[in-house]
Amino acid sequence: MSATKDSPGALTQNPHAVRETREKNLELAIGRQIRDLRKRQRMTGSDLAQAAGLSVGALSKIENGLVSPSLSTLQALADSLRVPITQLFSGYDQPRRAVHVKAGEGVEIKRAGTRAGHQYNLLGHIGSTDSGVVVEPYLLTLRDESDTFPVFQHEGIEMLYMLEGRLEYRHGDTLYLLEPGDSLLFDSDAPHGPERHLDRPIRYLSIICYPQ
Repeated sequence: MSATKDSPGALTQNPHAVRETREKNLELAIGRQIRDLRKRQRMTGSDLAQAAGLSVGALSKIENGLVSPSLSTLQALADSLRVPITQLFSGYDQPRRAVHVKAGEGVEIKRAGTRAGHQYNLLGHIGSTDSGVVVEPYLLTLRDESDTFPVFQHEGIEMLYMLEGRLEYRHGDTLYLLEPGDSLLFDSDAPHGPERHLDRPIRYLSIICYPQ
């Protein structure tokens, strides 16, 4: 049954909502944010300039994106507006990364399970974003020569999606039968890993998210 707007399981985000357009020029973004905050607090340009120790002309140039203010000036403005300095940058459209990996071109890397015959192909890596989250997607392949490997533990959240084969996967004290099309989402701080290979070769996606 799908979650309704008033049900406890309802989503709090609208994935189709388009955010307000952000400014690609840093000076213009900062100036627009300062002006909007000032007007929201019903301050005149003269009021804010006096509170921040600036001339009215200097503030006007900042609000119109004509100059690049120093950090000390931005801090004075943020203090006068009673907001954290980081809020003055919130309207800036920082570059957003995308990683495109063609079929068969995932970089094969060595991880803890490699010595047990597990093949890891890294499908991309994104970190150092405003979200504060690092995402690492892997394609794992367990062939006939793969051995069962002791359980793993690491920080973050992990999601598995089975593509081929069948296995029993351990998370904590529970074993899960995973078949093509199945997924498993779990706290990866608990002991986890493939325990019994029921039908090989086995291929599955492993997507790991953790704080940067």
